[in-house]
Amino acid sequence: MNRREPSRYEERVRQAYQAHKDSGEPTYILGIETSCDETSAAVVQDGRIVLSNVIASQADIHKRFGGVVPEVASRRHVENITLTIEEALSQAGRSLDDIHAIAVTYGPGLVGALLVGVAAAKAISFARGIPLIGVHHIAGHIYANRLVEEMQFPLVALVVSGGHTELVLMRAHGEYEILGETRDDAAGEAYDKVARALKLPYPGGPHIDRLAREGEPRVPLPRAWLEPDSYDFSFSGLKSAVLNTLHNASQRGETIDPADLAASFQDSVTEVLVEKTIRAAKEYKARQVLLAGGVAANRGLRERLQRRCEAEGIALVIPPLSLCTDNAAMIAAAGYIQYQKGQFADLDLNGVPGLSLS
Repeated sequence: MNRREPSRYEERVRQAYQAHKDSGEPTYILGIETSCDETSAAVVQDGRIVLSNVIASQADIHKRFGGVVPEVASRRHVENITLTIEEALSQAGRSLDDIHAIAVTYGPGLVGALLVGVAAAKAISFARGIPLIGVHHIAGHIYANRLVEEMQFPLVALVVSGGHTELVLMRAHGEYEILGETRDDAAGEAYDKVARALKLPYPGGPHIDRLAREGEPRVPLPRAWLEPDSYDFSFSGLKSAVLNTLHNASQRGETIDPADLAASFQDSVTEVLVEKTIRAAKEYKARQVLLAGGVAANRGLRERLQRRCEAEGIALVIPPLSLCTDNAAMIAAAGYIQYQKGQFADLDLNGVPGLSLS
């Protein structure tokens, strides 16, 4: 079987990569993130130093719909992507001449939104002859922690976002083993649905978190531990229990304190998340626990995990709030690891909405 000759583009990329590796100079990666409703671009040096991290949020646009409208999100990404990249380069004091690779989220996410970022990244890669790196969105969330502190392996990462709840074991850079994941609603989805039942604004997670601090967990709600040895999660039953509690109280003409119900709901969610994380960390002798994803901004979860890790003597890394939600700096950070390994994508890179981490 004859081997295909490398294209002119592939040869330019190879030469640019080799020339930079031989130079020993710092590596500047332009990250692009458009998996949902934030258009973000960032410049990160050597995988750890954030020179810029620009985010154009669409939260106010989707708020009136009570959730993200995929078509609206895609159109906004088209409008914002060029300006966002230009602003990221400007804030970093760099031009495209200084960039050594483009790292872009290619899944999972909303396919129309993903395609906008992927198309922009491919265009820059082709025009400049520099490597194109396809990054998994969840890997990006995990590597947001490396922008704070160096990773120590083995480690366990708890990833909690609107669409994902996963426990991930990492034994080395870029190696992911999923220990457990959600079987139904992700934690972030459950937060939004409970917030809607309590007539709180979208996105509901931050509002539930704030309201929970005003109440006490007095309302009995279930904990879905599943099988004794399982690291999977399930929050659909808890969400239904909250809705049934509200419905039954209404039928009886009773009033439930929303703050107490929010506190009870959050107590149930965080207990399961934290205890399964601690059990995994102990079983796999993790040197670190990482918290990642949009729900990592939840104050109740952060505080509970902090207390349990301190009690067990396990090192915990939590990114600042600015790096918890979707952003391009985390994509560039994850992309840097692939750059070091020479793991590049071709120009046929596509958006993959159901992309698996493992």
